[in-house]
Amino acid sequence: MKTWSLLSRVLGAAVAAPFLVSCSSNTESSGDGAQDPMTLSSESDALSGDFDALSHEPPPGGVRGVKVPTLEWSDCGGGYQCAKADVPLDYREPRGRTISLALTRKPATDPARRIGSLWVNPGGPGGSAGGLVRRLGQSAPAPMRERFDIIGFDPRGVGASVPLACQNQREYSDAWAQATARPERGQFDRALQLAKEFNDACVRESADRLPYVGTQYTARDMDVLREAAGDKKLNYFGISFGTFIGTVYANLFPKRIRVLALDGAYDPETYANRPYEYDLGQYVAVDAALKRFFDWCKDTPESCSFGNGNPAKAFLDLQASLDANPIRNAEGRVIANGATLVLQIVFDLNRARPFWPTLAKDLAQAQTTRDGRLLAEVSAGTASFLGMNTAIECADRDFPRDKSLLRTFLRLESAVAPYAGPAIAFGPPGYDHGHAPACVQWPAARRSRYAGPWDAAGSPPILVVGTTGDPDTPYPDAVSLARKLDNARLLTFKGEGHTGYSGSACARAAISDYLVDRVLPARGAVCDDALPPTTN
Repeated sequence: MKTWSLLSRVLGAAVAAPFLVSCSSNTESSGDGAQDPMTLSSESDALSGDFDALSHEPPPGGVRGVKVPTLEWSDCGGGYQCAKADVPLDYREPRGRTISLALTRKPATDPARRIGSLWVNPGGPGGSAGGLVRRLGQSAPAPMRERFDIIGFDPRGVGASVPLACQNQREYSDAWAQATARPERGQFDRALQLAKEFNDACVRESADRLPYVGTQYTARDMDVLREAAGDKKLNYFGISFGTFIGTVYANLFPKRIRVLALDGAYDPETYANRPYEYDLGQYVAVDAALKRFFDWCKDTPESCSFGNGNPAKAFLDLQASLDANPIRNAEGRVIANGATLVLQIVFDLNRARPFWPTLAKDLAQAQTTRDGRLLAEVSAGTASFLGMNTAIECADRDFPRDKSLLRTFLRLESAVAPYAGPAIAFGPPGYDHGHAPACVQWPAARRSRYAGPWDAAGSPPILVVGTTGDPDTPYPDAVSLARKLDNARLLTFKGEGHTGYSGSACARAAISDYLVDRVLPARGAVCDDALPPTTN
């Protein structure tokens, strides 16, 4: 009862705090009238208003003076083509500095019936669209591959598009070595310090780009590239964070859309403007998915070798054991502990029920022999991805800078998500819902943030897909987005894991039908074809 009483009080503060902040000045000035690009600022409302007033039909990117690049495609193996495109670094200065974006394309296999380009984004933030193009180019439903050039661009600051850098692999691994999975004294001060060290590294390595990697500018980039590709209307398939990119695009350019499919949806209002409320939903969703895994493990001991009948307790015991006695390499450096175990499992839960037997086996290995993939050191790829993930979200999201409110919410998140919450809340800046300590102290201007509106007034029908057991983008967010959009249809996948497309043949077919033929699923449609756990 105490937890839920605190939840009620804190959520009230979460709703009120951003509005109180927005009613006051949130731009720090050096006193001479000049705006330091590394000074915190939230200017997206005024920026959007200026662009919207330019004309009834705004130019590509929504800004006068933007040069539309010429895409020079070259072969990059396997039937795929690659190109580079320069776009404005800052759309407030369209003729100023540029940033180079990397594109990948798989041409339509039936060019005589080609509809146009299908722009795709895998989410993250921090995911490379090039990889998704290659996967879809091999495995997407045949009508999608036949009728569309499947195109993706790595968003600014990601992949091959002048990627952001923050801490290197050694620095990031050493930061996680200081974290614990179970609550302990001093964890809040440690979280603040680890976040400050992370932020300092981002400034050291990427200061000139940090203010410009927010999603408003990524959406404007996509409109410029749409024009460069010769498409009058946008066809778009966004997954996970890619749904937020699509939502922002739909609100900036609602009449330039042909189809927009958003799978694994974000609630854009809470994500951008009430971030503690948004994060709390993900903490709850991750622990709920873990509990369902534990229940399966307990009920099917013949398929689950972890926990000896009490996997939940075994998981907490394993965390405590690894906190007290972490894994060290030959040099004596800590390379894995209870916190890094949790970080890996947060990603594993996205893989749904077919992966559960493998996860159980890997947990049993960690428990009995203290080795295996769950206890591997944080890789260079993970350090890079989570650096981009944190920096882009801090550019997008308006966290109140009140550290007492931060402390309250981190405690709350640990309380409502006791299995995974403490490691993510009080660890180094990690994945999605673990960014608050960094974003509260974020040193860069938020010059490319989008804060609404979210109704996409005037758009054609938009397809929103949500998965009931999604630990990464909770199902209520899909419901909320579908309601916020003026013209949207919600498709529900009743299952586990991250996104309907990845887990449901029914959802894949519905997405394909919508993208190709603009046929929406019936109102209230539910896909109920989740696969069971798979035992090798």
